[in-house]
Amino acid sequence: MQTAADAGDAAARLAAVPAGHRVALVDPRFVGHVHALRLGLTDPRFPAAAVPGALTAQPEARGALMRALRRATAAVGAGAPVAGPDADAAPGDRTVPGRIAVALEAEGTAVKRPELGSLTAAVPTDAGARAAAESARDQVDDEAVRLRSAVKAHDGFFTTYGISPYSRYIARWCARRGLTPNQVTTASLITALIAAGAAATGTRGGYVAAGILLLVSFVLDCTDGQLARYSLQYSTMGAWLDATFDRAKEYAYYAGLAIGAVRGGDDVWALALGAMVLQACRHVVDFSFNEANHDAVANTSPTAALSDKLDSVGWTVWARRMIVLPIGERWAMIAVLTALTTPRVVFYALLVGCSLAACYTTAGRLLRSLTRKARRTDRAARALADLADSGPLAQGVAAVAPGLRGGFTAPVVALLGTLVMIGAALFLPYGSWLTVVAAAVYALLSGLAVARPLKGALDWLVPPFFRAGEYVTILVLAARSDVPHAVPAAFGLVSAVAYHHYDTVYRIRGGTSAPPQWLVRTIGGHEGRTALVAVLAAVLTHTSGFTTALTALAAAVALVVLVESIRFWVSSSAPAVHDEGELA
Repeated sequence: MQTAADAGDAAARLAAVPAGHRVALVDPRFVGHVHALRLGLTDPRFPAAAVPGALTAQPEARGALMRALRRATAAVGAGAPVAGPDADAAPGDRTVPGRIAVALEAEGTAVKRPELGSLTAAVPTDAGARAAAESARDQVDDEAVRLRSAVKAHDGFFTTYGISPYSRYIARWCARRGLTPNQVTTASLITALIAAGAAATGTRGGYVAAGILLLVSFVLDCTDGQLARYSLQYSTMGAWLDATFDRAKEYAYYAGLAIGAVRGGDDVWALALGAMVLQACRHVVDFSFNEANHDAVANTSPTAALSDKLDSVGWTVWARRMIVLPIGERWAMIAVLTALTTPRVVFYALLVGCSLAACYTTAGRLLRSLTRKARRTDRAARALADLADSGPLAQGVAAVAPGLRGGFTAPVVALLGTLVMIGAALFLPYGSWLTVVAAAVYALLSGLAVARPLKGALDWLVPPFFRAGEYVTILVLAARSDVPHAVPAAFGLVSAVAYHHYDTVYRIRGGTSAPPQWLVRTIGGHEGRTALVAVLAAVLTHTSGFTTALTALAAAVALVVLVESIRFWVSSSAPAVHDEGELA
């Protein structure tokens, strides 16, 4: 930290800092909580941030900061004091940092101004104001505020009342010992994998241990995000780990339960894959709806107004959050049922509970979409097209097709294609080449569905229909094959493809667009993979080669997707965010 004598000296000292470093400008009269300064000066997610009396700039905003500071210096003179009152400015902008922040915004550089709540951050100009600021600071426990803010504002009932009251203190314990959120996230993953291994033993003792370890893993899963918020340790690697490990832990646990059940003489692999497919489809419904509407223009809906009204009644908030079976409630249910019952009961409960939750959430989204008056943006249409994951076959059709008109045409066509594909897999003789013909029809209809920009009221349903078409087809063909280990191989293939789809979601959320087109083309797109599995089922009917082919396909998709995903998330272009998580 360096103290500048005047505005010109401040500009010279900031210019001397290496270009790749963050810089901060703080008024020497600043009075406030340490955590207020942390929020304003150390959060890496924003190019520039400010609180009253302090301003920080990341390397990408350094040029704009220096230009604004030089203009201020020229206006008031190089020998002017670093801070001084400005009667015409807002209270927080009457200092050099405040005026520079305003100048940055006028130039087009976004300046994050974090909500301070009860925290004090002020620049008093006389003894009375300073005494008042110091009194306000001393009356608020900085550490208590920091602990409260470590917990997400909106979370499930079980997480809020069963985990967060003590996990926040675990987060503080970790912070004081220099542990990072990434280390806690990794510990959560390892614990979940050990839980999956315990479940795979197929013994009652293993199931009890698995249930306990799964809950411990969830505690650590809550702790990593709370540690990131407590210590403001957000990172690109943390974004990738936190965004993907929750799904990896849950689906690995499903596999462990299925292995344990087989050892006990009960093959539930189809149920395990069904539970994973249902959960993944639930997620893509949430993701597609949110991406379609988060920046919609003139977004109004009587259904949304009713929801807001219900939010004013406390118990309805918790009831509606529990109905969707969020991750806390879901993992608690899985853990308890694992310890007390059998894997088959666990999967039955998951399928029933998640089906009811999916019906509730999807019905609400349909009502909102049909009753709201909103104009979807080009960005939303692009996001939905990326989530659709159309490969060369569908893209080729879309390139030559004129595009079908009509507000509900795209989701209707996508649904028709999905029903044709799943119906063929279910009802045609297994291994029939007519299933391959159905796959060709599916590819054709998939291309027609995305031939026009997805800006319709229900176009957010297109990606979920495609996910269901692909995942369910793989599940049905593997289950009907009667080939040993075909369903576990299908579980691996769906896991690899689902990872690609989750990776797409979190890239879009980070504002860095979807994975590159070469990756989508290489792994075939949803319609290409579906057609390939249909061809494999026809060519390798009732032979072990089908299992081998599914395993090879799963390995190839996983290899290509993981290499590209890891390259992206450890690169400088990845978004510096820490995923706040979804209720579901």
